[in-house]
Amino acid sequence: MNHQASAPGAPVSRREGRAKVTGAAAYAAEHSPTGRVYAWPVPAGIASGRVTAVHTQQALSLPGTIAVLTPDNAPRLGDTDDPILSVLQNDRVPHYGWYVALVVAETLEAARAAAQAVRVEYETDAHDAVLKPGDPAIYAPESANGGHPADRERGDFTTAHAGAPVRVDVSYTVPPLHNHPMEPHASTAEWDGGHLTVHDSSQGATAVRQALAALFGIPEKDITVVAEHVGGGFGSKGTPRPHVVLAVMAALQTGRPVTLSLPRRQMAAVVGHRAPTLHRVRLGAGHDGVITALAHEVITHTSRIKEFVEQAAVPGRVMYHSPNSLTTHRVAPLDVPSPSWMRAPGEAPGMYALESAMDELAVATGLDPVELRLRNEPETEPDSGLPFSSRHLTDCLTEGARRFGWSDRDPRPAVRRDGSLLIGTGVASATYPVLVSPSEATAHASPDGTFRVRINATDIGTGARTVLAQVAAGAMDVPVESVTVDIGNSDLPSAPLAGGSSGTASWGWAVHQACTSLRGLLDERAGAVPPDGLHAAADTSGQADQPVPYARHAFGAHFAEVEVDTVTGEVRVRRLLGVFAAGRILNSRTARAQFIGGMVMGIGMALTEGSTVDPASGAFVENDLASYHVPVCADVHAIEAHWIAEEDKHLNPMGSKGIGEIGIVGTAAAVGNAFHHATGVRLRSLPLTVDKVLEAMDPARP
Repeated sequence: MNHQASAPGAPVSRREGRAKVTGAAAYAAEHSPTGRVYAWPVPAGIASGRVTAVHTQQALSLPGTIAVLTPDNAPRLGDTDDPILSVLQNDRVPHYGWYVALVVAETLEAARAAAQAVRVEYETDAHDAVLKPGDPAIYAPESANGGHPADRERGDFTTAHAGAPVRVDVSYTVPPLHNHPMEPHASTAEWDGGHLTVHDSSQGATAVRQALAALFGIPEKDITVVAEHVGGGFGSKGTPRPHVVLAVMAALQTGRPVTLSLPRRQMAAVVGHRAPTLHRVRLGAGHDGVITALAHEVITHTSRIKEFVEQAAVPGRVMYHSPNSLTTHRVAPLDVPSPSWMRAPGEAPGMYALESAMDELAVATGLDPVELRLRNEPETEPDSGLPFSSRHLTDCLTEGARRFGWSDRDPRPAVRRDGSLLIGTGVASATYPVLVSPSEATAHASPDGTFRVRINATDIGTGARTVLAQVAAGAMDVPVESVTVDIGNSDLPSAPLAGGSSGTASWGWAVHQACTSLRGLLDERAGAVPPDGLHAAADTSGQADQPVPYARHAFGAHFAEVEVDTVTGEVRVRRLLGVFAAGRILNSRTARAQFIGGMVMGIGMALTEGSTVDPASGAFVENDLASYHVPVCADVHAIEAHWIAEEDKHLNPMGSKGIGEIGIVGTAAAVGNAFHHATGVRLRSLPLTVDKVLEAMDPARP
């Protein structure tokens, strides 16, 4: 029987949708075990130094206060390879917002009031928290995020660039950016007879359990971490964060279940951020636009306690034909919070710079920006020389151009006007690597014709439950309604985190394998199921992690139309269209939501989102949603996401690539390129805010 209505690719609605919109889905802070109390952290008010005293008397005297944990009385933790988790262990303050105390009280309001009553004294050190290109402390790291070599060079870039008939040498700036998921980072921790249960807002319960076991010196079998419903993460919940350690600490100290939900204004300092990046891109080409030399050099920052290097130059090793290439990363250690993953780390800022430079090369050569990209399509991955498992960027560009009406575009800048509005269009390419990790899963068939799949996957709002049920149903050729999927619990078969656009590929591989085995057992019995059911298990270790002789990437093309108000300086996106090549799409409904969600986030990156570090305090100034402006419905007009039918046999049993991040990758560049086409002015620093626009369009304006 062929169940096409629910097979992989069908637009099956999210299983948890009704529970979420009716409030029935419980998030980490909404679990309320008997006797639960609340915790509120106290952040440091200096950028560098040490705590000399924590005065807790006034806080402890307030009604409802139970305890105040400080570096003097907090439980001692075990060793960890992640220093951001070593909270309340000594008097050092490595950056503004580092936690120096934790209040526990009977109510949330009492905890907040008591935290405000804690008085901390410091000995301050000189600090430096602002990234500057000439900083003498800048160094060359061994590698960038993801294990990529910090530097790569092919051919002789310097000579090739100097001799190129057409040269581009430009610099771009991307500011610090913040993840700001809808659900703040939160944990509810409870000790019960030596067993620890934690409901955590996390992208991977397995990693949280491993970290807690090491920190608190207890076996992993005595810890259960639950992440059944997670209200977004965008990378910031991809690794354990201080809040979960503090919640467990407080529960251990007080003997009561404890809920800790981070105040949004504290999140910028403790849950990671996209590090600022300074880019220099140099392109050399013939008059025909064929690139002969490509360099992308990146400077970024990291904290003094944990190195993280945004791999923003890596896309330059993948995208375009270039026999002479130079890509480098440099990093400045500063007194700032530790940066981390944010949706499409590396690719989002890196492709903004590279695709903006490609637009400048198109202007310099007089070529259409789509045609320029088509002329520089490589036969193999430029850096590795490996063949692509599949690469349909040219199809994305040509199909996107057709859908967008690109052929009607007047290439001259600043010629389309509607009253005070200037209108322009722009294009940019996108890419994201195919990542996959080993996973385990089980599948069980019951006599009543139902099936249960168990795997510690995490649904952070992507629809993972639904897609995995479709994978299972497709492998067994049964209705998707007959399949139950258990996820989000560390007691389930082990699985990697939801991140790097690798979740579905990793989990789906194990689910497909377990369900294929189960179907084999059913076929052997002609479909008859014994009273205790049939069971199959899968572990893709040794398969999913095997090296492959292919370069595996998803690709896409973004087309944007913007209007620029010459009076107010406002920039609005009228139309945004994306076409993607991402293997087999497993659920057309949730896939379109992922693509569009990434594109909307790209609009924010281009026009509204940006953060600054105050040199005096070392704090992020824009630390809430009143000052850090994420796109709202009024910012998003006509937006479309489409995809190319792509078959790739070198990925996984489903033939799928990750889709959660590629939507953001090319959007900012497409919007910036459209701004140039509209105005004839090139802005090279994001976001394109009113002040920058007015100054650039009328430098004499006071």
